[in-house]
Formats: sequence, C-alpha cells, structure tokens
Amino acid sequence: MIVRSGGLDHPATARLLAAHLADMHASSPPGSVYALDLSALATPDIAFYTVWDGDILLGCGAFRTLGDGTAEVKSMRTLPAARGRGVAQAVLDRIVADARAVGLTALLLETGTGPMFDAAHRLYRRNGFAPCPAFGSYSSTDFNRFLSLPL
Repeated sequence: MIVRSGGLDHPATARLLAAHLADMHASSPPGSVYALDLSALATPDIAFYTVWDGDILLGCGAFRTLGDGTAEVKSMRTLPAARGRGVAQAVLDRIVADARAVGLTALLLETGTGPMFDAAHRLYRRNGFAPCPAFGSYSSTDFNRFLSLPL
C-alpha cells in the first residue's frame, strides 16, 4: 500500500469521489453534505492524497488549510472492497505528518452521525481527535460532529 500526493486526474479517483458524494447524500439529511467534488478539491489550499495497491486505487483523503494555522481533513474515503485493510489509517497518517511538516497547529474536521459514520468516528478517536465546537462556516446540528487534533 502506497500513499501518493495527488491523483485527482486519475479516472479511478473520479469514480471513488462520485461514489463518496452519492453515499453522503444518501446517508445525510438535506443540506448536511459538505463533501467536496473533484473540482472543489483541485484548489491550491488543498493537499490531496490517494492510496494505491499497485494500480488499484484503495482510497483517498485531503486537508484544506484554513489560513489560521489549522487545516480541515476532507474527503476521507476507502473503496468498499478495501475496508479493514488500514487504508484510512495510512492516508490519515500522511495527512497528520504533512500537516505537521508545514507547521500547522491543529487538524479539524466535520463528520456525520449514524451507522455510515461509525467507522470514521472510531478512526478519529483512535488517533486522538476530540470533540470541538463548530468552526469556519459550519453550523452545529444534531447530525454533524466536529473534532480536532492538536499538532
């Protein structure tokens, strides 16, 4: 398993992100989906990563710098057939390492609730993320949760 920077131009990434968006819309109340599509991820403030096993895309993740010394974790997704293989952990490890390397002070994230998000909650808890208030332009609802990790 190899984590690479980039990969937004690969057709497998487009398919994975489309499936991610479809799942988020199917599992979230209207107006509660903050996942980014392919074009929204292709901006200079976002570091995007893909995880590969040979030429098979296993997953992806990103962080967006917020301009205040922090960054937001975005677009964490593992191919369903690759779940349980450590893909999300591998990309999160790279995100944390690269965020530290550029001097960021914290990682923040917004995620949903319910069965679709249980694995994500376990991953983030296991990695030291703790509940925090809503940040940026987000509003707190019964559906979303906000987490942070000091770096």
